[in-house]
Amino acid sequence: APPAIASQSGGCGVAGGRMTDTRRRVKVYTLNEDRQWDDRGTGHVSSCYVERLKGMSLLVRAESDGSLLLESKINPNTAYQKQQDTLIVWSEAENYDLALSFQEKAGCDEIWEKICQVQGKDPSVDITQDLVDESEEERFDDMSSPGLELPSCELSRLEEIAELVASSLPSPLRREKLALALENEGYIKKLLEIFHVCEDLENIEGLHHLYEIIKGIFLLNRTALFEVMFSEECIMDVIGCLEYDPSLSQSRKHREFLTKTAKFKEVIPISDPELKQKIHQTYRVQYIQDMVLPTPSVFEENMLSTLHSFIFFNKVEIVGMLQEDEKFLTDLFAQLTDEATDEEKRQELVNFLKEFCAFSQTLQPQNRDAFFKTLSNMGILPALEVILGMDDAQVRSAATDIFSYLVEYNPSMVREFVMQEAQQNDDDILLINLIIEHMICDTDPELGGAVLLMGLLRTLVDPENMLATANKTEKTEFLGFFYKHCMHVLTAPLLANTTEDKPSKDDFQTAQLLALILELLTFCVEHHTYHIKNYIINKDILRRVLVLMASKHAFLALCALRFKRKIIGLKDEFYNRYIMKSFLFEPVVKAFLNNGSRYNLMNSAIIEMFEFIRVEDIKSLTAHVIENYWKALEDVDYVQTFKGLKLRFEQQRERQDNPKLDSMRSILRNHRYRRDARTLEDEEEMWFNTDEDDMEDGEAVVPPSDKPKNDEDIMDPISKFMERKKLKESEEKEVLLKTNLSGRQSPSFKLSFSSGTKSNLTSQSSASNLPGSPGSPGSPGSPGSPGSVSKSTSQMAAITTK
Repeated sequence: APPAIASQSGGCGVAGGRMTDTRRRVKVYTLNEDRQWDDRGTGHVSSCYVERLKGMSLLVRAESDGSLLLESKINPNTAYQKQQDTLIVWSEAENYDLALSFQEKAGCDEIWEKICQVQGKDPSVDITQDLVDESEEERFDDMSSPGLELPSCELSRLEEIAELVASSLPSPLRREKLALALENEGYIKKLLEIFHVCEDLENIEGLHHLYEIIKGIFLLNRTALFEVMFSEECIMDVIGCLEYDPSLSQSRKHREFLTKTAKFKEVIPISDPELKQKIHQTYRVQYIQDMVLPTPSVFEENMLSTLHSFIFFNKVEIVGMLQEDEKFLTDLFAQLTDEATDEEKRQELVNFLKEFCAFSQTLQPQNRDAFFKTLSNMGILPALEVILGMDDAQVRSAATDIFSYLVEYNPSMVREFVMQEAQQNDDDILLINLIIEHMICDTDPELGGAVLLMGLLRTLVDPENMLATANKTEKTEFLGFFYKHCMHVLTAPLLANTTEDKPSKDDFQTAQLLALILELLTFCVEHHTYHIKNYIINKDILRRVLVLMASKHAFLALCALRFKRKIIGLKDEFYNRYIMKSFLFEPVVKAFLNNGSRYNLMNSAIIEMFEFIRVEDIKSLTAHVIENYWKALEDVDYVQTFKGLKLRFEQQRERQDNPKLDSMRSILRNHRYRRDARTLEDEEEMWFNTDEDDMEDGEAVVPPSDKPKNDEDIMDPISKFMERKKLKESEEKEVLLKTNLSGRQSPSFKLSFSSGTKSNLTSQSSASNLPGSPGSPGSPGSPGSPGSVSKSTSQMAAITTK
């Protein structure tokens, strides 16, 4: 940090405090001979009394090395200007202008107050002195004076006019007088007449002066001047003047582009000449702003604010005039949906409607409401449905853009429409299903269109923006409709690609599409509760998704894992039972072992999933993982996750073996109190240390529920727990008995060992797991050898006995 400026008797009034404060952070600019601002460096500003200058001064020390970037005495007669809340600009000498650009408004305000205090001015003003050059005091005495006299508009005086315009721009007072003079004397039209003379004579010097003059007039920021410049008779000549930029070696051909290349198409004839003229004018002014005028510098940005406003209000007027012309919109929608309309015409109509909707984005909220209400009444949604069902890709793309405007503006309006049409139409031609189909069939290798459509679908199925009224809830109705009529269309590519134990198509584009579908399904798991739960469990969706763990594209495998992680994160026993019943940890463990010792995102994400199960103590999944996959995971010791899971499992089993101890602990927990504060004895300390596990484990005593239970809700915990324990043990014995009878040693895979290293998981049939079964190799340590099976079976037998 740069050294702080020491407080002196004169007092660093504003500087007091740390110099690293961002309020003090400024850029120092100086104006060069070409009237461009040069950046002199970044530093921190302060105001102090400087003995050498005999007065309060502004000091700026460089951020990098603390050197002095600026030392300027606050003179009583210097005109300081505050602009845009963060700029202070002043002239140090006749041709030496300075500016401080502040990072924060607060810092600018403080320094401004200091300057005003020194000059004895009110800080609420934006200029501390009237901006006048001493040599021109008579001419600019005050605003009541006759005003500025412009040189006569002649070819020989263009240089003089250009200099006058350039010198007037820095001073608000002179800008005002120049603008009034230009308005009153019809000066702009006279300048444009000279422009024609210069072009005819090929007088390049004169054309360069005219460029500077017209550019300067733009920066005066006056609506009255713009209305003259943008009138039908003047606008093309104004654009012509701006073709001759002195900084370019060759003039630009803007007029040629506007007259020959850019063609105005009336897709539906516009009868109102005023509206037609307004459209032409807006296009040309937008072109001047975007293509002709140079990008404004930091000090000129606000100087074109009136130009922005001019375009904005023109667009508002155009939208309003078109909206009121009912015949125009009626014809537009009639031709859009008419089968007889040829493809080229339809494309023009859709592009017009798209641009019309884009214009509406500039409207105020209440006007935008009226706009979309009009379009809705005209039948824009049924029209889009017809267009989206057509073959022309360009037309469909434009229709998708229009649909995105509607969804972003009012998703409820779109939902209401699709639910109503579902009563009359088949699923295939529903608007929402057409959108899903376009997403699935996007031919773009990067799936740009599909990404946009997925975002729209996400907005439509997001309960956060669904309305709830007294008599109906949009969430219940729409989600019921979506899962009945649309979800099968969305998941079709996923189900089609996961019929085997690895993806049937695994090219990049398919993988990207499946990743998008999984992203939406993951969103549904998080926000849709029972609708998506029923769908996943009934259609066995998670098992199919986990097939994608075998994809060669890591991003898709991670999407599948993220989907499962979101489900586990809900800690829902329905999901957990489904996962255990279908042994859905198997693909994850396989992917983990196939990944080997590589330290990558896949490795971390899988470990995080198991760590979540351990930390949250999800008992059913802990037991399932350890009973079925411990052999595969026991050698992983670079993290403690799996050993921690095993420990959880053993503690759980220990408590099942001693139900009395467990229930007594729960009573002690519920009725514990302390009589006095004293040092803990060793036994007590141990009891408290183990208590944390018991607290978590104690949750198993109470049936799973969304609501946390109070102490008084647990009635007679000992007897209730004992009853449940007996029931649970009998169920477990039955399950294990069945497992042993069927000869199933592990869910559907075993580990084979070769030369002491662990190989991949391999599927096996139930029969081959039996000790001494035909075809099982007898060599010790081989996959089906009696040695390896008997060890596992004895573990199971031990559990059964317990």
